Amino acid sequence: MDDLPSPAQVPHRLLSDPAFVGALRSRCFATVFAMAHENGISFYRIGESCGMKAERVSKIARGEATVTALETIERVADALRLPGAFLGLAARPWENHSPTPPPESDDGDDPVNRRHLLRGALATGLTATALGALTDTRASLDLALAADTAPAELSDLEAAAETYGYGYHGQVPTRVLANLAGDFARLRPLLDAPQPVAARIRVCRTAGQMAGMVAIVLHDLGARKDARAWFATASTAARESRDDDLLAWTLAREAMVPLNYGAPRTAAALAEQARRAAGNRATPAATLAAAVTARAHALAHQSEQARRAVADADALMERLDTGARADTWLTHGEQKHHMHLSHALTALGDTRRARESQQRGLELSAPTSTMTRSLLTLDAAACDHHDGDTEQACRRATTVLADLPAAYRTGLVHHRGLDLYRSIPARHHPESAVRELYDLLSA
Repeated sequence: MDDLPSPAQVPHRLLSDPAFVGALRSRCFATVFAMAHENGISFYRIGESCGMKAERVSKIARGEATVTALETIERVADALRLPGAFLGLAARPWENHSPTPPPESDDGDDPVNRRHLLRGALATGLTATALGALTDTRASLDLALAADTAPAELSDLEAAAETYGYGYHGQVPTRVLANLAGDFARLRPLLDAPQPVAARIRVCRTAGQMAGMVAIVLHDLGARKDARAWFATASTAARESRDDDLLAWTLAREAMVPLNYGAPRTAAALAEQARRAAGNRATPAATLAAAVTARAHALAHQSEQARRAVADADALMERLDTGARADTWLTHGEQKHHMHLSHALTALGDTRRARESQQRGLELSAPTSTMTRSLLTLDAAACDHHDGDTEQACRRATTVLADLPAAYRTGLVHHRGLDLYRSIPARHHPESAVRELYDLLSA
């Protein structure tokens, strides 16, 4: 191990953090990996260094998998440079090792030296030496063109974007936002540096995905103006990446900002742009765009257009392959589909079908899907009100809002609760259940 680098080495400050040290002593790798990730080490880098897939590292960090084999624990210790004593192991071979600096370059291939050699060789004419020097220069460029010269960090950031796509998973939105923004900032140097076309496309695609996900979190937290600005950045990056699906996804997601904050016609226009970008293929972006279009038209009281869009969304959903149905922000899973249909059908007053989607959406939602489950329950409350049971509607909404952690009780969820209250005729406002809902929303 002495000669191997440790690209995933944890920051030294973590080794003096009581929570981190305690996790090491109890071999709680869920906490170890999660804290390493929060301190700037992506799951991809951890996995690459430890000989695991990034997906498995992510599952371990979420507590969905464990590390128990001694050989694996030793690999993790060596990869993250965790002293053996912290994990109940013997001192690792590298612990008393002082790395030596790499030897200095001999400048043999320095561009300035190469240029002087070429000038000297050509000064005496087109001799065999000069032609040989020219051939060497051309061959070195051929090698550079043929090589995969994308920076190693790009693969790391692509894997990070995929991991963020799995959503909150019980994490506070602001923590997810901080981690996302930190990794997004690492993309800037890659865009500033000269890149082969294929590598720049990959950088732009990753930038579009990450910017879009930052916008999603900002939207959920109620920062509408900032969300729209980040979606604009995501759209620019998507166009630079030449990825129509990413552009369609970005536009459809952006449409949800005006949709959820009182401008359904603006939302419908953006969603229609997304549908045009997506084309007729059955993709997650096309399905999302149709579902958002249905919601926008329903809220704008354009029933016929809304019902057509619901039918289109259902038809596209039927054609999605298994991979496209994964439950991530970048795909379009069944749970997400039912969440959109629930809102559209609730707005249309089709409470029977809306309740079916709400029930199915809740069945598919993990207990940690706080935002999704809250929105589905608020839709159910709106259905109660539509069907004439305003008291039950208010009690249901009050319960879900009161049970939410403070970090979730703002932004989108708060706005959806206000929508319900505003739909209640003034003659019901003195009733105790309605007043209780109003007091909670006003707090």
